[in-house]
Amino acid sequence: MADSTLRTIEAPFVALGPSGVAIRTSIKGMSQRDSEVLPLVGAHLGSLASADLKARCRAGTDHDSDQWAERKRALTEESSARWAGSITKTTHDQWGLSRRTQLAHIHNLEAGARTIAHRLSQPVGEKGTKRAPGGYRTKQEWFQKTRRLHVLQDRLERERSDRDAGVVHVVRGGKRLAQGRHNLEVAQLTEYEWRRRWDAERWFLQADGESGKRLGNETIRVSSDGEVDIKLPAPLAHLANAPRGRYVLDGRIDFRHRGEEWADRVSANRAVAYRIHLDVDRGRWYLAASWTIPPVQTVPLAVARTNGLIGVDTNADHFAAWRLDEHGNPMGEPRRFFYGLDGPATCRDAQVRHALTRLLRWARHAGVSIAIEDLDFSAEKTREKHGRRKRFRKLISGMPVAKLRARLVSMAAELGITIVVVDPAYTSRWGAEHWQKPLSSKNRKTTRHDAAGVAIGRRALGHRVRRRTAPPSHDQSDRVGHRTAQAGHGTRGREETRPRIPGPRTRSVSPDAARMRATSASTTVRDAPVDQVWVQDTLLLTDQERWAVVPGIGPSDPYRVR
Repeated sequence: MADSTLRTIEAPFVALGPSGVAIRTSIKGMSQRDSEVLPLVGAHLGSLASADLKARCRAGTDHDSDQWAERKRALTEESSARWAGSITKTTHDQWGLSRRTQLAHIHNLEAGARTIAHRLSQPVGEKGTKRAPGGYRTKQEWFQKTRRLHVLQDRLERERSDRDAGVVHVVRGGKRLAQGRHNLEVAQLTEYEWRRRWDAERWFLQADGESGKRLGNETIRVSSDGEVDIKLPAPLAHLANAPRGRYVLDGRIDFRHRGEEWADRVSANRAVAYRIHLDVDRGRWYLAASWTIPPVQTVPLAVARTNGLIGVDTNADHFAAWRLDEHGNPMGEPRRFFYGLDGPATCRDAQVRHALTRLLRWARHAGVSIAIEDLDFSAEKTREKHGRRKRFRKLISGMPVAKLRARLVSMAAELGITIVVVDPAYTSRWGAEHWQKPLSSKNRKTTRHDAAGVAIGRRALGHRVRRRTAPPSHDQSDRVGHRTAQAGHGTRGREETRPRIPGPRTRSVSPDAARMRATSASTTVRDAPVDQVWVQDTLLLTDQERWAVVPGIGPSDPYRVR
């Protein structure tokens, strides 16, 4: 196999730790007045945020600092300077996110149109290869795909024109929830329930922190004893129950997770951002706090490989992990950490978090690092890519690989465990080819995913995935002295499959029809050639007469012939 047939495999690297912290807790003991004031403040600021987002989208790519300042002055009259700063920053970030997702959508449309155009150019029924898809199965499917291609091309042209003009399409509250209003039966919601969710999602009650200010935030203050007070907008100043137009909630908060770290920040007047939101399903108000932290100091890759590591293969329902020593040899038994991705998001998050916790406990007990794949299915989820394989498309679409890796890195940083990220190319295929059968026995059934974990671990350690081939048996000419050639660490294409070489894998010259020796006659009676003539004397000879006399050789000489 030539080197050009393989994708370039990137070198492994140590994942950086998290750069921020976010915690959340419910507001306990809220009064009826609190439940009335917060929706009023959130609705008023939400209307201002909607108007500001509209103005920001209208400006497009021509937006500059002067327009930003003008927007902020217009909002200050209806709220306050700090609320105006939070709203303008949030809408600007939202516009930037929409631009990035718009570009990703354009790339997705281009890939789909390119795939359909290639398959339409192939004859109907043409089989594809691992590198390129073939033609469509039937003429009817070919015709339907021609129509699909025109649809994608129209969408692509529209998206490109919008991007060139700086136009983005944003829905405050979420596009899915907005579309659910037109089909409440499918959403299993009444009009009243939908309206409550829609209003709650469009409220705006969040403010960035300011270092040096009291408790790290002048807009939403939270003291170390759990008291929450907010700065009211100018039109709602009559609702204040504290000096300088502020409202103090009767409810209190208590951060159980990272509570001491948060209390140290607010006591030192360091910046903390807050967000207050309503969970409509539970009927509870929550307060989320977040702040930035310096990047966690990562260890060098050589140090992470010192005691070996644990190779982890990510699957749709479990993690397949196997521990390897520093030489790349599997140790002990493989482990599997199962989780489910069905049900609501809270249930999915809990199961994934539980599986990651067990994995990290094992790694901490063993004192080793963890190797994972740098998976990204963003370009692999289209139906043009996988065609009729709906189950596979659903499978990869349901794997939250980006969130999963971010959560693993964040949890590992708290325990001091290093995460090594490797290129996912060919790990499942080569792992099954070189490790699944050798690691299987009567008492252990090694799966393809377990073998992939070994391949991931070896790649993270800097070893080739292909294992060393055992020497020949004793009945071969090399007498265990020969091994198949192994590529060095600097050899190009060392990960690829060995080429097919005709003849035995020994030091001898490979067979050649023009140079082969003739088969010698057998020396046994059973295998003697059929054309051999056996002659037997009719007379009995004595021992002296049985030997023919050869000149120079007597009966007592060692060399004699019959």
